[in-house]
Amino acid sequence: MPVEELTSMQDFLDKVLNAQGPVVIDAWATWCGPCRMVAPVIEKLSDAYPQIKFYKLDVDAVPDVSQELGVRAMPTIFFFKDGGKVTEVVGTHLGEIDTHVKALVQE
Repeated sequence: MPVEELTSMQDFLDKVLNAQGPVVIDAWATWCGPCRMVAPVIEKLSDAYPQIKFYKLDVDAVPDVSQELGVRAMPTIFFFKDGGKVTEVVGTHLGEIDTHVKALVQE
């Protein structure tokens, strides 16, 4: 399943906060080198776990959602279940990201 882009606060409300089931958000920026390292990993996870909805959030393009999420550094990966935030991973901790994705499926 391709990773979709969140493009507005309404998008965030509809696709994340009102979602049933697991959701992962990759908060990134075009100028962020480490974000480019994490992006292909997120793409692979989205293929491996089609039951999870994966979204990208360009923090510069949608600053109100970035602020709502409390993004302080990029990349930050957010994990949601049934509209509620479960946890987040700040940085390129790929093993941690993988662990949290698997936990979302098992809950």
